[in-house]
Amino acid sequence: MSTAALSLRGATLELGDGDSKVRPLDNVNLDIAPGEFVGVIGPSGAGKSTLLAVAGALATPDSGSVNVLGQDLARLARSQGKLAKFRLHNIGFVFQAGNLIPALNAADQLRLVNKISKGPSSFDPMPLLDAVGIAHKAKNLPRQLSGGERQRVGIARAFVTNPELLLVDEPTAALDRQRSQQIVELLAEQCHERNVATMMVTHDHDVLGHCDRVVEMVDGKLTPLDS
Repeated sequence: MSTAALSLRGATLELGDGDSKVRPLDNVNLDIAPGEFVGVIGPSGAGKSTLLAVAGALATPDSGSVNVLGQDLARLARSQGKLAKFRLHNIGFVFQAGNLIPALNAADQLRLVNKISKGPSSFDPMPLLDAVGIAHKAKNLPRQLSGGERQRVGIARAFVTNPELLLVDEPTAALDRQRSQQIVELLAEQCHERNVATMMVTHDHDVLGHCDRVVEMVDGKLTPLDS
């Protein structure tokens, strides 16, 4: 039995019709183990965002299989309620520029996720904010935070439900080189410390040294970077 937290086997997805048909995922195989930090690189339009969507149970491949924590997502998808609940409690997402709610301060960003996921009433956001070095800005609104600080809040928010799979989309897109290194180093640290399988899509080759492994996606196909 596979010990991978995320396992894709022959995952294929086609979009469009006729001459406009494209295959953003073309027979993709990928395993990510608990605590492993995997970077995914490739040109725009190569299928990286589709890969994240399929791994995060936001899209279903036309063929092949996607398993998260031993659960077949296609089987779970027969009940949208069960799939949504599974995604909420087991998969964390970190978006570009944090993607925070403008009207909520840093602490309340995390409290909201806890409330939506029906977490404990005693939930305290401060330990998570402290873990990412942003506890001193707990009462600040997103507009009062720098780009790097917003990303730190976004990372803390992703860990509210203690997910076992973390999917990260271009976390350094709006950051300078120094802050990019700090954010990806933080992601790697939290991935390893919390034993969370993590997949990060990025265009930033300068941060790949923090990854345990890097794969490249071109025209929907996935290959090890050094192959």
